[in-house]
Amino acid sequence: MTAAPTLDDRVREWLRRRTFHHSRFADVERLVGLKRRQGLRISLCLPALNEERTIGKEILLLKSELMLRRPLLDEIVVIDSGSSDRTREVAAEWGARVFLASEILPSAGARRGKGENLWKALYQCEGDLIAFIDADIRNVRPQFVYGLLGPLLEDPGVQYVKAFYDRPLELTRGKRTPGGGRVTELVVRPMFSLWVPDLTALIQPLSGEYAGRRSLLERLPFPVGYGVEVAHLMDIHHRAGLEAMAQVDLDQRIHRNQPIESLGRMSFGILQVLFDRLHRYGYLEPRRPLATVMRQFLPDAEGYEPAEFPLEEEERPPMISVADYRRRWGRGGEDS
Repeated sequence: MTAAPTLDDRVREWLRRRTFHHSRFADVERLVGLKRRQGLRISLCLPALNEERTIGKEILLLKSELMLRRPLLDEIVVIDSGSSDRTREVAAEWGARVFLASEILPSAGARRGKGENLWKALYQCEGDLIAFIDADIRNVRPQFVYGLLGPLLEDPGVQYVKAFYDRPLELTRGKRTPGGGRVTELVVRPMFSLWVPDLTALIQPLSGEYAGRRSLLERLPFPVGYGVEVAHLMDIHHRAGLEAMAQVDLDQRIHRNQPIESLGRMSFGILQVLFDRLHRYGYLEPRRPLATVMRQFLPDAEGYEPAEFPLEEEERPPMISVADYRRRWGRGGEDS
């Protein structure tokens, strides 16, 4: 009798079959043909807040290469959190459809956070496939989009695709050194290793670049803050297993790195969501209320000053459960 595959065997096999380099999908004309044969529409969404310096370049390049030159994308949509700079004006000037998050689905109210923008993008974007990339990428290239869409167009079994890449840290002298993805390596990967080892196969689970099928995304709850990526992975894993996911190497991503204090608060929000899912899916019992105050020590003139930051990862329900969404997109009911 053949022995059942071990966890390591399954993860290694998934890595072999579901991990790609973007160059595999560089024939964009072939992807356009796959899109047309499947009768799909594709949206690119950029969630944004005060990104006037980078968002215009991203839209110009991606629209030129992937809409005008080769019609892989049907639209580029910017969902803005309420920028105080010219982010919305710049995005509109370069041809994106631009929306203020607080004005979308007014019946659902408004929250602040990246996850809120992504959730509301489902209502506003028209695509059957939706790709998300951050608006602060300094070295954006077409592969940031076609690399994510390739597995979805090639394989109907793939429902969700994550990016991974080298993320150099920028030093004050202008030199760069590896070391990005600190929250992943110090928080998320150890937690996944302890509780959900399948998800350790994701090289960068917190990457801001990913794509999915509307039919999946509309059935996922969306934490409004930084926990949205972890929630997606754990919810998809629970619903469909690792087989529903793939990941693509985009080589390198250069963006604005955050200070350690901000990363600490990000980690706190992510851990709230992660522990919620551990309880929800039966990894941890009994359930206890999670703390909602992050305590840190910030440097001041006399040393360090204690500071408290109230942080609570509020969550939006699956979009399919929202009546206005079902009416807009002709969905018959709230399927599980």
